[in-house]
Amino acid sequence: MTKDSIGPYGQIILFGDSITEMSSQGDNGFAFMPTLQNAYMRRLDVINRGFSGYNTAHALKVLPQFMPAKEQARVQIMVIWFGANDACLPGSSSQQHVPLEEFKHNLRSLVEHDNVRSQQPSIILITPPPVDEYGLEAAGLLNGTTEVSRTADHTKKYADACVEVGRETKVPVLDLWSVLMTRAGWKRGDSHLPGSKGEPKNAVLAEMLSDGLHFNPEGYRVLFQALMNAIETYWPKDSPQAIPFRFPLWTEASK
Repeated sequence: MTKDSIGPYGQIILFGDSITEMSSQGDNGFAFMPTLQNAYMRRLDVINRGFSGYNTAHALKVLPQFMPAKEQARVQIMVIWFGANDACLPGSSSQQHVPLEEFKHNLRSLVEHDNVRSQQPSIILITPPPVDEYGLEAAGLLNGTTEVSRTADHTKKYADACVEVGRETKVPVLDLWSVLMTRAGWKRGDSHLPGSKGEPKNAVLAEMLSDGLHFNPEGYRVLFQALMNAIETYWPKDSPQAIPFRFPLWTEASK
């Protein structure tokens, strides 16, 4: 039992939009956040800071309000996952759109924010996932609208921008857009995008995305494995097997 294995738990903060917020739900089967917490049980606490509807402009305003000071808690891993709302089309009624260059600026500002730097966490950026235009259309009709607010091609630009920001800031990026699209049959350099209305319906995307945007259990299952792989690749010191249990086993605990 080392000194590092006693005392307050460190934290994993999941910071994102509704796809992060909803990752705690297990109503339909697999749930991402509880599975991640189970992987880090007695090692780190997983904190869900997902905010439905938020884009990177919202994120910059709310970050200082919840990010703990070092005296309050030690943030060991921080996952930053925005872009799904930023990538709404300009002029869409939700008014969530953030121009591409502003999106990149905001992402840089998040990873370089003083409140984040003071914690010196292991940061992972996640790209916005792809969208399925067929699923979005069906969900819109159920809600009484035919508005097109997101497209596969436009969302890809934001995923590529996230990768670019990670390269510029030397922050590891989980390219979830490519992970999901590869499963859907896309190959790098291919201009034909599964999920686009210009392509046939894609059963794989439909299995992973509940309404063309948000995740089904299968989507969260893919996310979990991809994130664990990313941690093992980029931050192996923070993988579950590398972090000792907090507090002794019951056979060693004082009575």
